[in-house]
Amino acid sequence: MSVPALPSALPAEFHEIAKRVNNWGRWGETDEIGTLNLITDEVVREAAATVRDGRRVALALPLLQDGVQSGVIPGRVNPLHTMVQINQELFGPGTVASSDDSVTMGLQAATHWDALAHVSHSGRLYNGRPADTITAHDRARFCGIGTVGPVVTRGVLLDVARAKGVDRLPGDHAVTPDDLAEAEEMAGTRVRAGDIVLVRTGHVQTYLAGDRHAYAYPSPGMSVRSPEWFHARDVAAVANDTLTFEIFPPEIENLWLGVHALDLVEMGMHQGQNWNLEELSTACAEAGRYAFLLTATPEPFTGGTGAPVAPVAVL
Repeated sequence: MSVPALPSALPAEFHEIAKRVNNWGRWGETDEIGTLNLITDEVVREAAATVRDGRRVALALPLLQDGVQSGVIPGRVNPLHTMVQINQELFGPGTVASSDDSVTMGLQAATHWDALAHVSHSGRLYNGRPADTITAHDRARFCGIGTVGPVVTRGVLLDVARAKGVDRLPGDHAVTPDDLAEAEEMAGTRVRAGDIVLVRTGHVQTYLAGDRHAYAYPSPGMSVRSPEWFHARDVAAVANDTLTFEIFPPEIENLWLGVHALDLVEMGMHQGQNWNLEELSTACAEAGRYAFLLTATPEPFTGGTGAPVAPVAVL
């Protein structure tokens, strides 16, 4: 599939990187899951072999009404948890009573995966699908989170903060390919095809300490040059411990969500945000190994542009 000519609204550097990481047509013109195709049965079998101790580390933040969303992203609301039934004896007095509740929330409010339909540029989604196929009625007709299916593979923690000898990276730090290579060397394992990479900046500590505004802005995150590193390694997906995933504000003036566009639209690589990697950082350092079995299946919202996930690393 040929890549259409791009307008001049995005800088030349973006266009150049986009050409180098583009995966349109790689898994066929009807593909909607992108680099998750790299998680093969063989990859999963090898991932299962990384389990030695059986230690399970939860990577999701609690779903709270005073969660990570501070209003920076319009419409993305923290979970509003409401009891709709409390000890109600539905079948008459003296029968078994039940309690039910409901939640209203942004699908990307807390720990989540972005669907490939989450962003577009130049009128296109991943694999050349028209961006106007996302509508209020049909939601995301293509590349929605409901197409993903089960996500189980080898996870690799690239603990950039620990590799640099700091608790957390400063808010103006863009995580570059050199940073990723440094953390990979510390991890003692090479990132390979079908892996999900978890990039720790330590920035989630600001939210855990109670300052969600500092968590939102400014924030360290992925550099616009990082997609090429992931593309070269055939990574299946990437997640980190920040609100915006990429450095915010951007390293290239006026290139807002440039990394999102490169990862999701050009490469077809799902990305995750608000993952709590603090306990995992400690566990990996104690075990002396940074590869593990990772389960991270999103909630299957049909047509969703993202979904909550409760990932678990098993060492």
